[in-house]
Amino acid sequence: MADVPDIRIGTAEREQALTALTEHFAAGRLTVSEFDERSGIITAATTRSELAPVFKDLPDPVPSPAATSASVPARKFDPDWSGRIMAVIPILALILFFVTGTWLWFLAIPLAGALLFGTDKERKKKRRDDRNS
Repeated sequence: MADVPDIRIGTAEREQALTALTEHFAAGRLTVSEFDERSGIITAATTRSELAPVFKDLPDPVPSPAATSASVPARKFDPDWSGRIMAVIPILALILFFVTGTWLWFLAIPLAGALLFGTDKERKKKRRDDRNS
C-alpha cells in the first residue's frame, strides 16, 4: 500500500484492509472501540495515505498456514440425496393422491424409505461405530 500514497483506492483495497484489521482484532491487539473506530476510517478512506495511519502501530499481519500452503485439498461435496428424496416423496404422494383420487400413492412413502435407507450398509456401520465409541 506504500507505492503511491495519494492514489485512490477501491472496494477491494478497503476489504483487504478490513480483513487485516479483523485479524489484528482476533489476535487481541485491538479493543472493540479501537476496532470500530479504525474500521470506520477504513470504510471512509478514499486514498492509500488515509489507510496508513490505521496500521501505523500494528505489526505486519502474519500469513496463516492455510494461505501459504501451495496445495489446498479440494472439498468433497457429497450431498445426502437420499434424505432430500425422502423429503419430497410424501409431498409427491399427496399431490398424486389429489390428482388421481387413489390412496395407493401413500404406499410409496414406506417403500421409498426401505429402498433409500434399508440397504445403506455404510450408514449402519457408522451408527454402530458411533455407539461403540
